[in-house]
Amino acid sequence: MSYRAGRHFLQIPGPTNVPDRVLRAIDFPTMDHRGPEFAELGKTVLEGMKRVFRTVGQVVIYPASGTGAWEAALVNTLSPGDAVLMYETGHFAALWQKMALRLGLAPEFLAGDWRSGVDPGAIEQRLRADAEGRVKAVCVVHNETSTGVTSRMAEVRKAMDAARHPALLMVDTISSLASIDYRHDEWGVDVTVAGSQKGLMLPPGLSFNAISDKALAASRAAKLPRAYWNWDEMIASGKSGYFPYTPATNLLYGLREALQMLEEEGLEQVFARHRRHAEATRRAVRAWGLDVLAANPAEYSASLTAVLMPAGHDADRARRVILENFDLSLGTGLGRLAGKVFRIGHLGDFNDLALMGTLAGVEMGLELARVPVRREGVQAAMAYLAECRAKPARAAA
Repeated sequence: MSYRAGRHFLQIPGPTNVPDRVLRAIDFPTMDHRGPEFAELGKTVLEGMKRVFRTVGQVVIYPASGTGAWEAALVNTLSPGDAVLMYETGHFAALWQKMALRLGLAPEFLAGDWRSGVDPGAIEQRLRADAEGRVKAVCVVHNETSTGVTSRMAEVRKAMDAARHPALLMVDTISSLASIDYRHDEWGVDVTVAGSQKGLMLPPGLSFNAISDKALAASRAAKLPRAYWNWDEMIASGKSGYFPYTPATNLLYGLREALQMLEEEGLEQVFARHRRHAEATRRAVRAWGLDVLAANPAEYSASLTAVLMPAGHDADRARRVILENFDLSLGTGLGRLAGKVFRIGHLGDFNDLALMGTLAGVEMGLELARVPVRREGVQAAMAYLAECRAKPARAAA
């Protein structure tokens, strides 16, 4: 293989680019995970994650992918045969539903079109019809990574309250946490699921549950088998900063650094930066003459944009041309979207110039792949970003 100069553009919607500061932190010598220094590290990252989740409740950190955190949410709160209401927003919602089936639960999957988020009205209607209270949990994906659609979680909570239903609310934030505004306590979420490799700017390998008091109470009666995922042992050990088994020590070094970076920038500024980059990307897509997959502007994702290919053109072929010519990785279409879309990730440690390099690579690559696009996308995005930069200066003047 020949050497490629410069850094690879990793613009899939996760894993994201890991900042140098985080890489250097992970490179620290491994410490004794039973020693006093580790206890301080453990307490620091647990408290930091509470601030990111916006909760005063319990948080547990697993050495696992986000899939592990899905399983932890289910097995700690439910019993065999329990009815679970889920909503089909895309590929990852479907995978969580398949997991529920394998665990012996009875998931009901409300059909979706993969272009829209969770319909709060459909949730309310279904729960109102459940007079016997058979549904024990509502499980939804906040930001569907396969489609670039963000569901309106505050409205889902209101729908559940309007139905006066006691079901738990469980939310997957794997591609939204630390990128899109999220409020575990304020929105009445019982279990929030997250992973390390997206907005938290880490490699894969850590996953999280944020847990309400209601979910903890449910866990005391839950009958699904659990050992590795058991909240009780994790919470008991976490009080003193430790884990009940060997943790991913060096990833926790990185997490501490990533949390520090988020707090230095400020979460509100982080969210604003992601919104700005998402809007610039969508302007580029439209200027190319292409369509954004997400159908509802109120549900546009700030983490990624899924782009529909014109009829007769294969998204995977275009992605391959872009990778071969510009060393730029884009997300593939998943499930029913295979070959129909490509996904541009604009989350994590990302700035205006990185976005412009990404969009330039996409624009040049689409032309090389002979996809009919106008050479106007980069200019449209650049004009928007320049306008955003000028606004504070005008306000100060």
